[in-house]
Order: sequence, then C-alpha cells, then structure tokens
Amino acid sequence: MSVNQSVDLDHVRAILAKSVHDHWVFYFIEGFALLALGITAILMPAFATLGITIVIGWVFLASGIIGLAMTVAARHAPGFWWALLSALLGIGAGLVLLARPASGAVSLTIVMTAFFFAEGVASIMFGLAHRRHVPAWRWLVASGGIDLILAIIIMAGLPGTAAWTLGLLVGINMMFGGVSLAAVALHARRSGAH
Repeated sequence: MSVNQSVDLDHVRAILAKSVHDHWVFYFIEGFALLALGITAILMPAFATLGITIVIGWVFLASGIIGLAMTVAARHAPGFWWALLSALLGIGAGLVLLARPASGAVSLTIVMTAFFFAEGVASIMFGLAHRRHVPAWRWLVASGGIDLILAIIIMAGLPGTAAWTLGLLVGINMMFGGVSLAAVALHARRSGAH
C-alpha cells in the first residue's frame, strides 16, 4: 500500500466517522426499530415466518416479471430461451409462495436447513484442516457443530419447525443488528468526529 492510498483511506475513515457522528440519531432510531422488529419476530415467529415468505414471494414475482420484460425486449440476444425459462421460474416461484405461504415456508426452511448443514460441515473441515496453524481452531469446529445440531433439530421437526424457524432466526438477526447499530450510534455521539 502506498502512502497516497494510506492517506486516502484515512480521509475516507474521517469522512465516515463525521457522517455517523452528524447523523447518529438516525442510526440510533434505525437500530431501535430493528431491535423492536426483531423482538416482535421472536415473540411471534409464525407470523414473522409467513411475512418473510410473502416478501420473498413478491421479490421472486417482481424479478420474474422484470426478467420476462427484458428477455422479450432482447429476444434476439443469445441465451433467449434460458433467460425466458429463468424469468418464468421466478414468476412461478413467486406465485406459489404468494398463493401458499405456509407451504413456501416449509420449502424455505428446507433450503435454510441445507445451508446450515453445508456451513457446519465446511466449518468443521476448515477448523480441522487448520488446527496446526490457527490456535482457535476448536471454535471453528464448535461453530460447525452448532450449525449441524441446528440443521438436525430443524429437519427432525419438519414440517412443524417451518412455522417458527425463519421468523425466529430472522428475529434474532434483526435484534442483534439493531443492538449493534444503536451501539455504534451512541458511540459516535459520545466520541465526536475524531
């Protein structure tokens, strides 16, 4: 890294610090809102799961419609049939999720469980592969083990776990994200734009 890049990086950090300091109230409000939404999702995970499924359904539907419009507009471009298939699949997935959000929640939970399983195996293998070089390799293995346990618990309880899994996990994520954002805002308010 050259001296100019270092100076530029310090300048960018100073600008960001000043911006966060100047607008700390907005960051705090956003953090508090995320915290409140996260707690609500944790307290009502089935409601949150349905909400998440419906939002994802609308995202698929909108992206499929936009993709279809762009594909038809560029129908002479290479890969037309694959783009058309992709757009129709997006529309179909969106319609299915919107028409039957409870069934969609089961499908999304299965995908999430597969992710936890794959992430768990990868973390364990990474930790074991680096046990000679990474002193905290046991934490990686433990994290992977927790992911595997979560995947097994969720999969063993399907379809019942689909009612609460997405809502609970998104709620936990929002809660911690909100606390973190509020903490950054309060720190920025106290520290000033240094």
